[in-house]
Amino acid sequence: MTRELRRSLGVFDAVVIGLGSMVGAGIFVALGPAARSAGSGLLLGLATAAAVAYCNAMSSARLAALYPASGGTYVYGRERLGPFWGYLAGWAFIVGKTASCAAMALTVGAYAWPEQAHAVAVAAVVALTAVNCGGVQKSAWLTRAIVAVVLAVLAAVVVVCLGSDAADAGRLAPGGDVSVGGVLQASGLLFFAFAGYARIATLGEEVRDPARTIPRAVPVALGLALLVYACVAAAVLSVLGPVELGRATAPLADAARAAGASWLVPVVRAGAAVAALGSLLALILGVSRTTLAMARDGHLPGALAAVHPRFQVPHRAELAVGAVVAVVAATADVRGAIGFSSFGVLLYYAIANVSAWTLSSRRVRVVAGCGLVGCLVLAFALPLSSVVAGAGVIAGGAALYALRRRSAAVG
Repeated sequence: MTRELRRSLGVFDAVVIGLGSMVGAGIFVALGPAARSAGSGLLLGLATAAAVAYCNAMSSARLAALYPASGGTYVYGRERLGPFWGYLAGWAFIVGKTASCAAMALTVGAYAWPEQAHAVAVAAVVALTAVNCGGVQKSAWLTRAIVAVVLAVLAAVVVVCLGSDAADAGRLAPGGDVSVGGVLQASGLLFFAFAGYARIATLGEEVRDPARTIPRAVPVALGLALLVYACVAAAVLSVLGPVELGRATAPLADAARAAGASWLVPVVRAGAAVAALGSLLALILGVSRTTLAMARDGHLPGALAAVHPRFQVPHRAELAVGAVVAVVAATADVRGAIGFSSFGVLLYYAIANVSAWTLSSRRVRVVAGCGLVGCLVLAFALPLSSVVAGAGVIAGGAALYALRRRSAAVG
């Protein structure tokens, strides 16, 4: 049975998959919690998150061009720092992003049919897992359609909000409620929204000419996502203000209503559901590829390393990830797991930056150093409960690694 994946994605497809991973999760989920932390400093928090994400993106792009294999930072940490650090990066990614998958599935349910949110969430996971098992190119085509719909909805929100009498540009300026700690905490929460560009790197084995494609696609996808986030955050903040935005459970819908465009509210709800579907699709892709890479190296059951002979996808890894996410989505409400997910992802990128630091280029080292410091600061600026839970899960993963090594040595 073949174990290699087919290279079928060009620059445009890679950009769309990265953009689809980012646009959706953050804009519909993270703006409210971030506003509660940063107040009128929300845009400062967004800029800080983007700066850290840029450093991480460039480090990841350099490494992905050198190691164009599925697994992302799991592979980079393994190759540059040693097996343990690669394993730890993979563990942080899989655990954090599996929670994110369930959160996105529940977001679909909450917007599409609130009374049956869990049932809809499970159905969404099953459907998108089936799409992913049909081949990565089908996933790219579906992501294109989702991104187009979401961008159209967000553009409508921006135009309606900024063109309304309720908009007040004075609300965009940082006021007396801004604190450094609040801005950093908001940045950590908003980083959850930018982390999708990693999907390009984790799909490195399926990208054509990765040394050229990945370094181009990653910054383009990140830049487009930042532009979209900045426009939407400014529009919503100008209408609701920091206090109301912080209280809002559906900030874009509330902003449209406050702007006098109640007709847009159901459109926004539909757009949110579609956006969450796009994020879920790309998340399942990324988690399954890291699962594949770790299974190849024996850190996870070897059966998960199989690649389908016809569709050239890690079908067993995708089915396993889909099954776990479906169970979580059916039994728990993990929409409050943004902080937990952010902690794991920030640690994942910290390892990516340390890996990039080992490269010979001075410019790469400067960017990697800035990214490493940014990741650690944002990770430990998150709410204490997120830090404690995240650190506990990472420690548990390290203990499992040690037990496996000890068992192998005894055997």
